[in-house]
Amino acid sequence: MAETRYTKDHEYIRVEGDTGTVGISDFAQGQLGDVVFVELPAIGKTLAKGAEAAVVESVKAASEVYAPVSGEIVAVNSELEAAPGTVNEDPAGKGWFVKIKLKDPAELEGLLSEAEYQDYVKTL
Repeated sequence: MAETRYTKDHEYIRVEGDTGTVGISDFAQGQLGDVVFVELPAIGKTLAKGAEAAVVESVKAASEVYAPVSGEIVAVNSELEAAPGTVNEDPAGKGWFVKIKLKDPAELEGLLSEAEYQDYVKTL
């Protein structure tokens, strides 16, 4: 079973082995509104924790998606280029942005659990 952790910027990372699948939370896609464009990084790009991993544009705004951990991009969801609305329809499933090979799994400890994240969004 994969473990999902969250940032206070509303990114999630679902970790399986040494790779994490990164996307935005259901709360975030709801705040954005209809997603109309997604810009993804190149495979092989190395990101530091907190660096811009992708850009998502909606009818309301453009927002950066930040890397919840440091590592190397090993896959991108190129289907989002043709169907960016997938982010709204299934943010935690088919609407993922990138897969990142974790440089330091200890960075996950600073992220929120599912329960902690749900408590956090209630305060917003």
